[in-house]
Amino acid sequence: MREYEIVYIFQSTLEPEEIDGKLETFHGLLADAEITAVEHWGRRQLAYELAGQSAGYYVVAQFQADPARIKPFENALKMDEAVLRHLVVISEGESAVPPSLRGDDEDEDDDREDRDEDEED
Repeated sequence: MREYEIVYIFQSTLEPEEIDGKLETFHGLLADAEITAVEHWGRRQLAYELAGQSAGYYVVAQFQADPARIKPFENALKMDEAVLRHLVVISEGESAVPPSLRGDDEDEDDDREDRDEDEED
């Protein structure tokens, strides 16, 4: 068993209940996998349009699974039109958290000010 992390980008028109149902179905395909965390990041603006969509609903999940189960799992994700994009990676620790959910915006502002001062020198 290996530890993985997946980021899903669903169509933004889906309701959270629909997304939860899809997640249940997808995670069921992993059979004996252990889902350790699921975080809904919510609706976010995409950097560029995907399948005519300018926004997507992001979900990040961490799980432990047999590596042989990953390919069939990804094939099922590719077949679902509600999934705009997905990325499965081998997990190397804590889950990534977007800056807007961290709550440490003040630190980022300080970093920007430091960079601005460096550029002036």
